[in-house]
Amino acid sequence: MKVTVEAPANIAFIKYWGARDLESALPENASVSMTLDHCRARTTVERLPAAGRDEVLLATAGGVLEEAPVAFVAGVRRHLDQLRRWAAVEVPFRVATRNNFPTGAGIASSAAGFAALAIAVAASLERDPDAAELSLLARLSGSGSAARSVMGGYVRWPADDADPASPAVSLAPADHWPLCDLVAVVDTAFKSVSSREGHRRASTSPQFALRQERLGERLAAVGQAIRDRDLERLGPIVEQEAIDLHLIAMSSRPPIFYWRPGTLEVLEAVRQLRARGVGAWFTMDAGPNVHVICGPGDEEAVAAALAGLPRVISLLRDRVGTGPRSIEEHLF
Repeated sequence: MKVTVEAPANIAFIKYWGARDLESALPENASVSMTLDHCRARTTVERLPAAGRDEVLLATAGGVLEEAPVAFVAGVRRHLDQLRRWAAVEVPFRVATRNNFPTGAGIASSAAGFAALAIAVAASLERDPDAAELSLLARLSGSGSAARSVMGGYVRWPADDADPASPAVSLAPADHWPLCDLVAVVDTAFKSVSSREGHRRASTSPQFALRQERLGERLAAVGQAIRDRDLERLGPIVEQEAIDLHLIAMSSRPPIFYWRPGTLEVLEAVRQLRARGVGAWFTMDAGPNVHVICGPGDEEAVAAALAGLPRVISLLRDRVGTGPRSIEEHLF
């Protein structure tokens, strides 16, 4: 039986940056994200005969299947091993995956891909875990952000501050607040330092402890802003969180520099938009590309400003989404 799942990327308002246990993706602090709608990973899974071996393939935009890079295959097989232990089975799988947005460029491609893999494998084994268990299964990949991509709308992970191993929880569904996210892509290359390595270095930064002191207040404020649909309150916190993540990266030992000239160009454009009365706020994950959050009424003004910037390669127009879905269009 073939199962195909599309799972979305997400953009963190409160960042996951730094881990108590990197191997298990147990975070130092809770994070809050908005699940996206259009930026998705599509993954097809098929159970193979018991004597077989896992096959991991990448699908091109044209539908051609290619052998995946060795490091990618190793990561997928590690997650498959975790899922097999959960299900108490020893069956191999054929897996093919494709993203409709740049991979490894700081737009949560791992979160989308591993969330899709966890859901598809569970379905292929005819298991029916609830959203909380799917969150835990996605986290087993080692991508903590994947724990949030199994749910739609606005998501907090972990649910329990006292238990970093607890699953994600929904704060509000997508239709509670129809925010837009315009992603200004300024670099499509794989980032030179992975998020995993960034998590490892985070605690070496003198900025790390300072941010931890502020997080309780920020988490409460973001939760309230989402409940009240208050972008004027949410926006400054979202921007400060992005800046703090990159301050920590830049002051880690050794330092990590994700920004590119185009990154600064976009940040300045967002500030200019706000000066003209447009309600737009930037955020970034671990990469050079910039997410600009705004309401539907300001989407066209933001899109026009960003698309006209010389260093913006492409503009991904996204919005809050409802989460993963199963589809019948398989990759093989």
